[in-house]
Amino acid sequence: MFVLALVLVAVWWEVYKAIGPERGGSLLGFEILPRTNDQVYPHVWTMFERLFDPVQRGTDETIAVFVLKGVWFSFRLALTGFVLGIVFGMGLAVLLTRFKVAERAVLPYLIVSQTVPLIALAPLVAGWGGKLQWGDFVWPRWMSAAVLGAFLSFFPIAVGTLRGLKSPSAASLELMDSLAAPWHQTLIKLRFPAAVPYIVPALKLGASAAVIGVVVAEISTGLRGGIGRLIVEYARQATSDPAKVYATIFGAAVLGLVMAGLVALVDLALMRNRPKEAAS
Repeated sequence: MFVLALVLVAVWWEVYKAIGPERGGSLLGFEILPRTNDQVYPHVWTMFERLFDPVQRGTDETIAVFVLKGVWFSFRLALTGFVLGIVFGMGLAVLLTRFKVAERAVLPYLIVSQTVPLIALAPLVAGWGGKLQWGDFVWPRWMSAAVLGAFLSFFPIAVGTLRGLKSPSAASLELMDSLAAPWHQTLIKLRFPAAVPYIVPALKLGASAAVIGVVVAEISTGLRGGIGRLIVEYARQATSDPAKVYATIFGAAVLGLVMAGLVALVDLALMRNRPKEAAS
């Protein structure tokens, strides 16, 4: 179905290019129909052919290989940010579950934190990070992008985990209390197993948020080597070489799919012993 969906998107792209207005147009009074000329709306096969062209004249490295190198660089940053988001998100959820006062005090600020524009926050984080130093450790530039990825990913993970940790029924909690189980045993043996169906969707949102955070951070801070910077560099050539821009779009899509695939593996591991819903 995934491959079929991609084929349908490609077919729709070519159908619109064949019948759409060359200079764009309006729909219901709104100028929303894109132009279909080759300078803006290239053919699908042109995009894929461009992937196998050399990056520069006189080199054997293709655009596809160059973009994949950028994907690999951004993937490592996104994975680092995702792991940091899991650690801080789940840790915060445990803290809020343990102390009700902390939940009432901290949760509103968590919600407000997600309203801060990331593109404005990225230069600030990069500037602060450049001034941090502990002994021989110097804050690397790539760490700022990973932190911004964690900033976006930890919120859905924290909220999803918090909801899951509070999902056990009152009877189950009373049973653990009647057995004189310490709070940490209740957390490990009851709350976390009950929270798995809530944590897995939260991880999916967190993985995609980490990718977005890293790509935006690379664009905002000018960090070279990743797919975010390539998007900016290739976008400057959109007028003369529009098909080349889509190479970076394909790369960003691959990055998102890889992160989604990792979460899918976690989903299989965590949900393998749970009953599946019967198909109706």
